[in-house]
Amino acid sequence: MSKTQSNRGFRWDRQWLVVNSKGRAITQRVEPKLALVEVALPTEAFSEGWEPNNDSYLVIRAPGMGPLKIPLSNPSEVMDGVSVWEWSGSALDEGAEAATWFSTHLGKPSRLVRFSEVKEMKVVDPNYAQGYNVMFSDGYPYLVLSQGSLNALNSLLKEPVPVNRFRPNVLVDGCEPFAEDLWKEIRINKLTFEGVKLCSRCKVPTINQETALGGCEPTETLLKFRSDKALRPNKKQQGKVYFGQNMVCSDAHSRGKGKIVKVGDPVYVLKVVPSSAEAPA
Repeated sequence: MSKTQSNRGFRWDRQWLVVNSKGRAITQRVEPKLALVEVALPTEAFSEGWEPNNDSYLVIRAPGMGPLKIPLSNPSEVMDGVSVWEWSGSALDEGAEAATWFSTHLGKPSRLVRFSEVKEMKVVDPNYAQGYNVMFSDGYPYLVLSQGSLNALNSLLKEPVPVNRFRPNVLVDGCEPFAEDLWKEIRINKLTFEGVKLCSRCKVPTINQETALGGCEPTETLLKFRSDKALRPNKKQQGKVYFGQNMVCSDAHSRGKGKIVKVGDPVYVLKVVPSSAEAPA
């Protein structure tokens, strides 16, 4: 499987959003049942240069719900007043059937919208990376995590957690635990990624993605050795917990083919910072 990437991140990634009746983003933080929603794209959607036709769909499923088919060609209806954190703008409305499906699943009025790449721009925090955008991601187009970090965490937990608790879109194996903290620049298949900020975690990692039930782990354990107090004792304390690193792709602005990242691609570490304490956060 491969994913084409762009200035805003991987193609199709964070392109859709569920909103409430006021257009405000609904996330697992307030609606854990969203964890039970599964999505599937056509295999060819991950091929370079592929464009959807009238028979191309995103298929959405959830327990007790019939499948919802969303055409991959852009809808024509526009919804104004959509907001995600501080960002607000318009989005493409996926229509009444999708609205009914999500309203039924969540038990409250909801709509499904799609990011309008032509009309809107959601900018990455310029304090960390200038000139980059995202679609409906919280803040950054790429989140890199290592299998070594997950293994190290799981060795401390009574019940190990799967990687889907942390939602990285790049998972790297074969490195030391938390090595990704130090990665200032890496290369994957001709593409250069820059580490811009340690990823501070919200409550979502405490939600079991198979049951939608919340708990206190793994955050309680992470607080002991991955908090700013532990990693950055000489910096301003904000009570945050870090796991993984946010990145941007510095080749995203260039044109041409070959912007593919595949499972199994080698990762080359080109530049590092001396310690986690010196990594931006």
